[in-house]
Amino acid sequence: MDRELLSYKGAKPLFAVTALLTVIQGVCIIGQAALLGRIVSGLFSGGQIASVRSDLLLFFVVLLLRYFTVLVIKQACYRFAERTSANLRKKFLKQLFASGPELARKEGTGSLVALALEGVAQTRSYLELFIPKMAANGVIPLLILGFVFWKDHMSGIILLLTMPVLIIFMILLGLAAQKRMDDRWASYRVLSNHFIDSLRGLPTLYYLGISKRHKKTIERVSDKYRSMTMGTLRLAFLSSFALDFFTMLSIAFVAVALGIRLIDGHILLEPALIVLILSPEYFLPVRELGQDYHATLDGKEAARRLNAYAASKGSNEVTQQSVQNKMKWNEQACVVLNGCDAVHEGAHKKALEGISVSFSGFEKVGIIGASGAGKSTFIDLVGGFIEPNSGSIKINEIPGRFTSDQWRNQVTYIPQHPYLFSTSLRGNIAFYKPEASDQEILRAVRAAGLEDLIRRLPNGIDERIGSGGRPLSGGQEQRVALARAFLCERPILLLDEPTAHLDIETEYELKQPMLRLFEHKLVLLATHRLHWMEQMDRIVVVRDGRIVETGTPDELIKKNGVYHAMVRAQLGGI
Repeated sequence: MDRELLSYKGAKPLFAVTALLTVIQGVCIIGQAALLGRIVSGLFSGGQIASVRSDLLLFFVVLLLRYFTVLVIKQACYRFAERTSANLRKKFLKQLFASGPELARKEGTGSLVALALEGVAQTRSYLELFIPKMAANGVIPLLILGFVFWKDHMSGIILLLTMPVLIIFMILLGLAAQKRMDDRWASYRVLSNHFIDSLRGLPTLYYLGISKRHKKTIERVSDKYRSMTMGTLRLAFLSSFALDFFTMLSIAFVAVALGIRLIDGHILLEPALIVLILSPEYFLPVRELGQDYHATLDGKEAARRLNAYAASKGSNEVTQQSVQNKMKWNEQACVVLNGCDAVHEGAHKKALEGISVSFSGFEKVGIIGASGAGKSTFIDLVGGFIEPNSGSIKINEIPGRFTSDQWRNQVTYIPQHPYLFSTSLRGNIAFYKPEASDQEILRAVRAAGLEDLIRRLPNGIDERIGSGGRPLSGGQEQRVALARAFLCERPILLLDEPTAHLDIETEYELKQPMLRLFEHKLVLLATHRLHWMEQMDRIVVVRDGRIVETGTPDELIKKNGVYHAMVRAQLGGI
C-alpha cells in the first residue's frame, strides 16, 4: 500500500469507515453463500419452494445490504478523491505561481499543463479506486477463509496455500509494471513539452521552410510514447490473464476435492455448496486489485509528483498578522539585501553573486547592464521567483523572504511579454483584482490608453483575446499589462525589459502612461534602454551577476565608469 495515501487529510477516518463497511460486506457475502447453499440443498432434497421462502427473502435482504454497503463505500471514496485531488491541484497551482518562470523553464510548460489537467484526473481515479480495493483485500479473504475452515478444513488449506502464489505473482508483475510506468511517464513529459514547443515555434519553422522536416521529429517522439504505452498494456493484459488463470485453477482444486469427498460421502451437500460459492468471492478482491493496479499506476505517479510540488520549500508561508503588518510597504518602508547569491537550477555558475543593496520608500530604481548580466535574474529574485542560495534579506528591519505571500501580495510584475489568458479583455485586465467593479476597470483602461483599441473591437471590452481569440500587437499587450497594474494598485512595481521588443515609436507612446503608473510606488525597472534613466532616482549597474555601480544618473556620469561607457556607446550608435 502506498504510504502517502494515508497522509492525505481525511484518509485515515475514511479507511477506518471503509474497513468497517467492508466487514459488513464480507459478512453479507458469507450470509449469501450460507443461505444459497441451504436453499439449493433443501430443494435438492425434495423440499418445496414454500419451505425455503423465508430463506429466499432473507437472501435478498442480505444481497441488498451487501450492495448498499458497496454503494456507500464508493460514494465516500468518490467524495474523498474529489476533495483531495482538488486540494492537490490548488496547492500545485499555488506553488507553480509562487515559483514563477523558473519552474516552467525547469520542468517544461507542456509537462506542467499535463500534470495540472490529466495528472489531477488520474490522481482522482487512483484515490477513488485504491482505498476500497485495499480494504477489501485486507478483510474479505480473511473472513471467508475463517468461515471455510470452520465448514471444511481441507478446502481452507487449499485456499490458504494458493493465495500466496497469487500475491507473489502480483508483486513481481507490479515491480515490472512500475518500471515501465516510470519510463512511460518520462516519455510523456518529453512528448508534452515537445508538443508545446512545436506549437510555439511553428511560425518560425514555417518561415525557415523546415516545418515538414520537423514533422518527422514529432512522429518519432509520438511513436516512442506509443510503443511504451502498448508495452504497458501488454503487461496489463498478461497479468489479468495470469490472475484469472491461477484463480480458476485454485477454484478447480477446491471443486475437485469437494466433488470427490461428496461422492465418497465425506462431506454433505450444503457445506460443499457453501464452500464452492465462497471460493470465487475469496479470490475476487485480489483479482480486482490486480486488474485496477495498472489503471491506477498513472494516478499514483501523478499523485506523487503533485505531492512533491505541494511539499516543496517554496510553499512554506508566514501567516502571522503582525508580521504581515510589519512587511507592509509605504513611504517609510525599506528592504535590504546583504550578500545574496543565486544559482539557476542545473547551472554551475552563479547568476547573482554578493548582491548587497537596499531600496526604500517610493523611489524609482533602474537596473541596467548588458544582455546576460543578471538584470532579469535580479528582478526574479526580488519578485520571489527564485530564492537566494546565501545571504540575508530584511524587510522593514525584520528578516523576510521575497517568496512569502506578505511580500508577493504587494508586488506587480510586468515582463517583456505579458501573458494574455484565453478570455475577454475585461478578464485579462482584472487578473490581479477579479472582484473589481466596471468603474474601476474603466479607470484602468483610460490610464493605460486602451480606449482606442476597445472602440475598434466588435465586442468592446468583452472581446475575446489570448489563445484562440483576437491577436494583439506587442504594444497593445503591454497596455493590457499596464491596465492590470493600474487596477490592482500595489505599492511595488517590477518591470523586466517591458519595452525591449517594441519599436522606439511604440515605446515612447507607452512611456507617459508608464510614468503615471510609477507614481507612489517602489519601481525596479530592468532595461537596456538608457533613456528611461532620466526618470530614475537611482541606477544599479549589473555586470556578470554583480553590482558594480550604484548612484544617481548624475553621480554615475561624473564617476566616468561602466554607466558612462554605456551611455557613450548608445550615443555613438545614434
